Amino acid sequence: MKRHSHYESAFEDYLQQRGVPYVPVDETRRTLFSGSKIKSFDFLVYPAENVHWIVDVKGRNFPYLDGSGRGSGRYWENWVTQEDLDGLSEWQAVFGDEFEARFVFAYLLQGPADRWPAGRPHSYEGHCYAFMTIALDDYRRHCRKRSAGWGTVSVPRRTFREIARPVASFC
Repeated sequence: MKRHSHYESAFEDYLQQRGVPYVPVDETRRTLFSGSKIKSFDFLVYPAENVHWIVDVKGRNFPYLDGSGRGSGRYWENWVTQEDLDGLSEWQAVFGDEFEARFVFAYLLQGPADRWPAGRPHSYEGHCYAFMTIALDDYRRHCRKRSAGWGTVSVPRRTFREIARPVASFC
C-alpha cells in the first residue's frame, strides 16, 4: 500500500469504517522479493464470504474533467497495465484457491452527483469515492488492448458496468 495515494488511503478507511479485516502490503519491504519480477499488490482483504481477496487498487477519477473543470465524458475508466495482470496472476498462484485476485477501482467522484455510480459514496478527507471490484479472471476474459506503447488494457465501458460490482455488495 502506498500511504501517499489518496485512493488507497480512502479504500483502507472504507474497510476500517465497515470493520472488514484486511492487511495492507508494506511496500517498503519489497526487498524481500528481490530478484523476483512479481509486481506488488496493495491489500489482503477478508470479506464475509469464504474466498479472501488479493487486491490491487487502481485510482481513477469519475468522470475525468478537462482543464476547465467540465466533464470529458470519460466515465468508468478501468485501464490497467499488462504488468498488473501478470503480477496478480502470479500472486493468485502463490496464495492458492482460498484467495481470489481482484482489482478494486477507487473512483474519486467529481461533477454532478446525479451522474455518480449508484450507491452511497464513501467520504474521506472531504472527497467522495466509489469502490468497484472485478475478479482478475473476469477482467482478463473481457479486456482488450488499449495502448501497445504503454502496455495497457481495458474492459469496454458497457461490459465493465455489467461485470464490476460495488465492494459494498461483498463487505
